[in-house]
Amino acid sequence: MTSWIRWQDSLWPSPDDGESLWRPWSGQVERYLPYALLALSTALSLVISGHDAMVTLGLAGIAAVWLLLTVTLMPRRWAGHPAVIAVSFAGLVAIAAVLERHDTTFLIFMIIGFFEAMRLRPAPLALAGVFVVSALINTIPNGGPIQAFADQPALWLVVTLVQTAAVGGGGLVSAAMARQHAERKRVLDELAAAQEENAVLQRQLLSQAHETGVLDERQRLSQEIHDTLAQGFTGIITQLEAAAEAKDDPPEWQRHVGSAMALARENLTAARRSVRALGPQPLAASTLPDALGEVSRRWSGRTDVEVRFTTTGTARALHPEIEATLLRITQEALANVEKHADATIVGLTLSYMADQVTVDVRDDGRGFEPNAAGVHPAGEGGFGIPGMRARVARLAGTLHVESEPGGGTAVSADLPAIALEARA
Repeated sequence: MTSWIRWQDSLWPSPDDGESLWRPWSGQVERYLPYALLALSTALSLVISGHDAMVTLGLAGIAAVWLLLTVTLMPRRWAGHPAVIAVSFAGLVAIAAVLERHDTTFLIFMIIGFFEAMRLRPAPLALAGVFVVSALINTIPNGGPIQAFADQPALWLVVTLVQTAAVGGGGLVSAAMARQHAERKRVLDELAAAQEENAVLQRQLLSQAHETGVLDERQRLSQEIHDTLAQGFTGIITQLEAAAEAKDDPPEWQRHVGSAMALARENLTAARRSVRALGPQPLAASTLPDALGEVSRRWSGRTDVEVRFTTTGTARALHPEIEATLLRITQEALANVEKHADATIVGLTLSYMADQVTVDVRDDGRGFEPNAAGVHPAGEGGFGIPGMRARVARLAGTLHVESEPGGGTAVSADLPAIALEARA
């Protein structure tokens, strides 16, 4: 029994939801159509038929007052109650039947009974209401339902049943369309909310990654200054002090001064390198594919190792943090190849997908044993992999390293493809 009721509910939406089976037409049609049909029927009756005009107007006035009380002025908290709908339907059909009995022209107004019947609950009662309206609208011009069904029961039963099925079928189709529209709107609203929430989370993630990156960059620069510039300045001072002590020995003085100048030049180069490291210069005036292509060409020209660079998918502008990280990963991976791989060919692939972007760097070098080299998810070990893993992890990405002795190495970095518009 419960499953039967649920099936009925799926076919006939509750009036409490503000939906009737003849929706998704505008609610204004439902509000004013009864008055329009009543006015049309009354006008035609007054013009065409010879019935008493006062009687016609009086009956039409009663119908208008009933519509006003039970439809237009009915409080919303009561309008959807099944009992109120049933009383409204019964009164409307009774008045419409009297009007049609008075003048057949008012069968136009009786049509509104179909729409009111569809609002009845439960579904069998709605079908019964449609059946009653169909029987009245067809038989009243033929002497009324009692006489018509007595004279030709089979004919009028078939006509009524067919009309009931047609009207009910139309209501069923309209109800299905209304449900599909409501479900589609709900899904789209949920999708829009999820996308907005995802965009907010991405902006927060990028903001946190930027702050973490700033701290990491400061630590890296401080370490680099300590390891290069500070030591270089110490060496320069040492050489200048030695030159001061050897001022009476020109060759020795010249040697210390020359060493100091050489150290100064090296420090100047290191300082410029540190400044360039503050930002990904290849991305300053070019796209990521162009920047990676330029980096690979310069690297190949310096190392005499062939680089085969390809791009797959549709290239698009991504958030600067994403592009900068991919560029840094590529530079670090190429530096590892130069230092350790002894490779002859390097494959570099930039792949754009729907929700992620990937950089793959593969070489045919000597390879290594990842576990033996300390390369594991914890990120401990050498070959610059911990730094790459840390960069990728800050942006909720993943880094995969595959290698074996004599089989080359493959480094793959996957990052979310956050569009440039998502920038906070």
